[in-house]
Amino acid sequence: MKIALLQINPTVGDLHGNASLIAEAAGRAADAGADLGVTPEMALLGYPARDLLMDPDLIRRCREEAISLAGRIKGGPPVLVGMAEANLEPEGRPLFNSAVLLNDGAIQQVFRKTLLPTYDVFDEDRYFEPSGQSQVLRLGGLTLGVSICEDIWNDRDFWQRRRYHVDPIESLVREGAEVIINMSASPFTVGKQLHREAMLGSIAQKHGVAVVYVNQVGGNDDLVFDGRSCALSASGSLIARAAAFAEDVAVADLTATTGKIAQDDFSPQSEIWRALVLGTRDYVRKCGFRGVLLGLSGGVDSSVTAAVATEALGPENVLGVLMPSPFSSQGSIVDSLELARSLGIRTMTIPITDIMEAFDQGLNPAFASRPKDVTEENIQARIRGNLLMALSNKFGLILLTTGNKSELSVGYCTIYGDMSGGLAVISDVPKTMVYQIARWLNARSGRPVIPEAILEKAPSAELRFGQTDQDSLPPYTILDEILERHLVGRQTEEEIAKAGFDREMVSRVLGLVKAAEFKRRQAAPGIKVTDRAFGSGWRMPVAWRRG
Repeated sequence: MKIALLQINPTVGDLHGNASLIAEAAGRAADAGADLGVTPEMALLGYPARDLLMDPDLIRRCREEAISLAGRIKGGPPVLVGMAEANLEPEGRPLFNSAVLLNDGAIQQVFRKTLLPTYDVFDEDRYFEPSGQSQVLRLGGLTLGVSICEDIWNDRDFWQRRRYHVDPIESLVREGAEVIINMSASPFTVGKQLHREAMLGSIAQKHGVAVVYVNQVGGNDDLVFDGRSCALSASGSLIARAAAFAEDVAVADLTATTGKIAQDDFSPQSEIWRALVLGTRDYVRKCGFRGVLLGLSGGVDSSVTAAVATEALGPENVLGVLMPSPFSSQGSIVDSLELARSLGIRTMTIPITDIMEAFDQGLNPAFASRPKDVTEENIQARIRGNLLMALSNKFGLILLTTGNKSELSVGYCTIYGDMSGGLAVISDVPKTMVYQIARWLNARSGRPVIPEAILEKAPSAELRFGQTDQDSLPPYTILDEILERHLVGRQTEEEIAKAGFDREMVSRVLGLVKAAEFKRRQAAPGIKVTDRAFGSGWRMPVAWRRG
């Protein structure tokens, strides 16, 4: 049997557009001689649809589109399509997370998701009723067990602690399934694909069944889906893998245990770079913007953000804005212009000295004899934020913010200033990784895309003479390890200090993380690339104290 993995990039809510993507991919599957096509989870509606799922008219139109799609692909192989389906029973949640088998111009069979995740970025129990039965498909003399995303992530022998009490895959195998199909919308995090393949291979080998995993690709809001759909033989060996971070149709011949394995690079720098590029491209495209702008400071953060935007959208669609103040070094201006030349993007320069002086004069009566402090530094950042937002409005370009995860974690950023914008591209990338990506990009390109001077200078916001980030923060190599232990490892102050870090420093860093929550609550959406991001999966209160 040949199964086609229809790895598409849906847009949430675009039923007709998504149906066209499925129809085109199904046509390619037919041309390849596939016996069955399989889409990702919720492919017809797009994932995650969040509270759009509460719109009954959308759910009604989703079913109508599925019926229409069945007619469009009639004559080709049957196709399993992920969609939302109304729950017509008088009790339970209003929807099912379903897959429908489209064949001979009609919906022939329906399969429903059993395990509904409610952790991190997932909130499916809010909308969906779980399936209470195993569901198999008999096709071409084989029995196929159909599962949806989370259903396959609960194997008792792979996980030290299971999240759920039941394993839908075990139930499917008991029903006679010889092949497990899993339709997924599994968000990217760095290093996840190799973990996925290890898990899928373990399940295949344990049960002696082939496993076919079809994942969504593309960016939807803060989430990026990396695709990398794959098929594994009953012995657990990889026989096919679709492209990473791109649409693809991969055909796995389960009988001959053959298929194409797309080449990939699993280094963290490469994975994060491609996720940022795809996430930025789709966020801008799906939100209806034609281009972006950002402030260029001569630092590594704005440089990497500009490089991502250039690769995602093309240099003609990126505008870099220089806003020098009396504290801006000549090197920062020169470095910013050199970066722009390297990337081929347009620039605009708006000095802010006169505007700063106007603020000083206007506020002088209120401030009276109070000395200058962080207030005046924040005013500079807010002047720049206002100018960038004005340009965004005037030219119809979305403003990219350039702050990294290290800064956002501890509040080393100015609300309504450098935090202003529509997308925070690198807000889930620690500062040390930003440097690694910059050097990786230069090595990959065989030239200094990001000028070496930018990589060699001490990080600085340049809001006063001689300022460096380390005036206010621990060195980033130390700060990032403390943050990794606390945010991802959930380690306490005591545990981190016992690992060899200065107790007073740890206490201060963790205090900054807590105090900055109100800023993060008002930050632009970011692109999730790590296991613990400040986005839809971060649900910390603003007002709380440790008692």
